[in-house]
Amino acid sequence: MRIMVWHVHGSWTTSFVQGGHDYLVPLTPDRGPDGQGRARTYPWPDNVYEVPYDRLASEHVDLVVYQRPHEIELAREWLGRNVPGVYVEHNTPAGDVPKTRHALADRADIPLVHVTNFNDLFWDSGRAPTHVIEHGVIDPGHLYTGEFARAGVVVNEPARRWRVAGTDLLPTFAATAPLDVFGMKVTGLPAALGLSDDMGTFEDLPQRDMHAELSRRRVYLHPYRWTSLGLSLIEAMMLGMPVVALATTEAVEAVPSEAGVISTKVPTLVRALETFTADPELAAQTGKAARSAALARYDMRRFLTDWELLFDEIVPGGGSRI
Repeated sequence: MRIMVWHVHGSWTTSFVQGGHDYLVPLTPDRGPDGQGRARTYPWPDNVYEVPYDRLASEHVDLVVYQRPHEIELAREWLGRNVPGVYVEHNTPAGDVPKTRHALADRADIPLVHVTNFNDLFWDSGRAPTHVIEHGVIDPGHLYTGEFARAGVVVNEPARRWRVAGTDLLPTFAATAPLDVFGMKVTGLPAALGLSDDMGTFEDLPQRDMHAELSRRRVYLHPYRWTSLGLSLIEAMMLGMPVVALATTEAVEAVPSEAGVISTKVPTLVRALETFTADPELAAQTGKAARSAALARYDMRRFLTDWELLFDEIVPGGGSRI
């Protein structure tokens, strides 16, 4: 099949485009949010093609993958015709959560795919035909050394996503174990948090470099209050890192008890950080269990197979690559 998909979430798209189809990624002159084209910091295969938005009408497209509400009208405008589509919801609902109604709730013509069961439970999806296809993550390998008795954290834009990402909690954790925070737009944050150099470092790193650095830290800290399921959490588990995480959203399902410590009690998480950083053998053993759990649940073949089955429902005969 030829599948049109916007470059919105780099990590998720990196997994999605491994399915062996042809993937058309819109490109605008400014490479803005509606036309970023191919990823520059993620390894995408050669069957992902940048297509200028004003040339899409001349392309054969079997299926459109929507990830933001306005893309439905945008696809109709750019393609000049109606093409079967599917909508992927990456995010947890915002605002008055129990009453949050999805943008597709009044439509029955576009399948709605939630990336976690938590999303499926918390969104009011109305009449939309819903599916859950959990994440698939490319195995980065068991790179864990844990040589630094420090906690690794991955968060993008921690200043903007302050309480959502748990940024406000970092000084409490840093008082027990030094933190190394990786991601986008993280530099300059220590001063805002009042952290001294020995309590935390913050470094902007591209995806290709992050895994190697993260795996040298003794434990992975996941301080997010409200996120669907950060793929960095799964990647850290696959690296072989033990996990300390807030028991919120889908993290409760993703992290079994043998893989680390999850809790809504900050003192419990602080003690877990202290224990793991002080005991390399325990950290390594727990990290092996975390890796096994992540590989079993977020396997790429399962992810791609789930998508192929849905493709067959939307475009009969389309899902034939797995």
